[in-house]
Amino acid sequence: MSRGRERPMVALARAQRPNVLFGYDGTEENDPALRWATEEARLRGLDLVICHCWHWPYPPSHVDRDVQAIIQRAGENLLEQGAGRARDLGAPGEVQTVLRRGPVPEALERESGDAELIVIGSHERDQLSDGSTAMQLPARSHRPVVAVRGAGAKRGPVVAGVDGSPGSGAALGFAMEEAVLRDCDLHVVYGAWEPGAVPDSELSLFTDKEKLFRVRAVMLEEAVQPWRERYPKVPVRISALLERPREALLKAAADADLLVVGDRGTGGVDPLLLGATSSTMLHHAPCTVAIVPQP
Repeated sequence: MSRGRERPMVALARAQRPNVLFGYDGTEENDPALRWATEEARLRGLDLVICHCWHWPYPPSHVDRDVQAIIQRAGENLLEQGAGRARDLGAPGEVQTVLRRGPVPEALERESGDAELIVIGSHERDQLSDGSTAMQLPARSHRPVVAVRGAGAKRGPVVAGVDGSPGSGAALGFAMEEAVLRDCDLHVVYGAWEPGAVPDSELSLFTDKEKLFRVRAVMLEEAVQPWRERYPKVPVRISALLERPREALLKAAADADLLVVGDRGTGGVDPLLLGATSSTMLHHAPCTVAIVPQP
């Protein structure tokens, strides 16, 4: 749990890109994500870039410059409103605004070259469609995407899902940094019962549960140890569980402030799609979810 509400900016043990990119639509439901993005920029000491994407409501062949100018001006006004709100919330440094024509996932990906991470809003769990930005953007992004869910932080731990894949290693690093910045505990979870996602040479482990647990517990400890050494003040709890990854992570996320997973696990084969576990977390996790791409 958090050890205090005052969270001074902490220097991370690496260089960062210059900004946090936020996808803004001006709705009341988008405000928790704006709060998160502003706080993220403050904690990391980065600029905040607010991007709004406007939508042309007519067929592409229909040209009306006057209507387009009105839509664009409405977008500019909306961005001014969002920037003012971010400043009121304590955004550090410069708040930049960017107006782009949609679709939103493509526009945010194009704008993310200088972004340390991208923050977007998300519908509540079990209400997320496969065509939503929260589902499409993490599948194509080269930067971590934080899909903010709910009215605000619970002041709980950061939970990281680990499975031995390169993506989960990157997710663990991102989760540790978030725990450092937010001054909270880190809970690293390995749901090890996933026989369909391991090479044939490891299938025999699933005939001996005690051996499977020992092997996975050692692997988990080895994955976490370098991060413990880099940030020794962060309380870290590790859990190797003989459960399916999605079940283990959803249980751990029940009291979490943030759940961090890789974009594709050991079973991910299609580079254009999210892994099954990360998709399930976006759909069903009760807290904010960060999807971290493979390095």
